[in-house]
Amino acid sequence: MNKSIPLLCSLALLAGCAQNIGANDYATANVNQVNVTKMCKVISVRQVKVQNDDSTGATLGVIAGGVAGSQIGNGSTAGVLGALGGALVGGVAGELAEKGLTTQTGYEYVVQLDQGGFVTVTQGDDVLMTPGQRCLVIYGNQARVIPYNGGY
Repeated sequence: MNKSIPLLCSLALLAGCAQNIGANDYATANVNQVNVTKMCKVISVRQVKVQNDDSTGATLGVIAGGVAGSQIGNGSTAGVLGALGGALVGGVAGELAEKGLTTQTGYEYVVQLDQGGFVTVTQGDDVLMTPGQRCLVIYGNQARVIPYNGGY
């Protein structure tokens, strides 16, 4: 067995890991940044499916499958056909694995700003708000809607 196959399979799994998209998740690049926050009210909530558009899993699956399939027949026509078949199967398996690992449930919030106007933010499912609920919309690289928990 080719020693690169386990490595390529591991890379495919790591590349397909889902990002944290919740209202409580921050990327380190967005910590210690000032964001504009506005008062608002939830108008609409809709559950959505969030998925990664990256094709890294499929690409790595094609490579790993092609390498694995080429080991059949040691360079003969069977090896070429094995590489092609392995690449096809590996690509499909890599894409399915990536979609399974990166698809997440989220919510799309339409909020009405107290100053007028509407904005829409889609985020993970760690915070659920309901229509009519007071909230804050935070603008920035990681826009989010969070419940408003205080007086004004």
